Amino acid sequence: MSGKRVLSVGQCTADHSSISRTLGATFGAEVVPASTAQEAFAKVRGGGFDLVLVNRVLDLDGTPGLDVVRAIKGDGALRDVPVMLVSNHADAQSEAVQAGAAPGFGKAELGRPAMLARVGAVLEKGR
Repeated sequence: MSGKRVLSVGQCTADHSSISRTLGATFGAEVVPASTAQEAFAKVRGGGFDLVLVNRVLDLDGTPGLDVVRAIKGDGALRDVPVMLVSNHADAQSEAVQAGAAPGFGKAELGRPAMLARVGAVLEKGR
């Protein structure tokens, strides 16, 4: 699965680092940060991402991550890009899936077998 690229949207520095280490070590993925929704849209529109991970609340400006998920999934040019919400809240996960996201994971699950299986299934599909 080498060569996979993941866009990490709205994570704080520590969480981005943890996600990067986990996905890099497990899948050989490059994890690229985006602090704001605008930065995320510009990067995802540029292409080349196998997965977009969106924090429930963007750390830099408090933007709801569900708004980002809905915007990506509602954009005809981007809707096929796999998206997951990063949240420990089951209700937020449910809303994200209803908006078209793949089932995501919470930071408490990072590195656990179920989380790795979920992410791995999306990355294996490729684009």
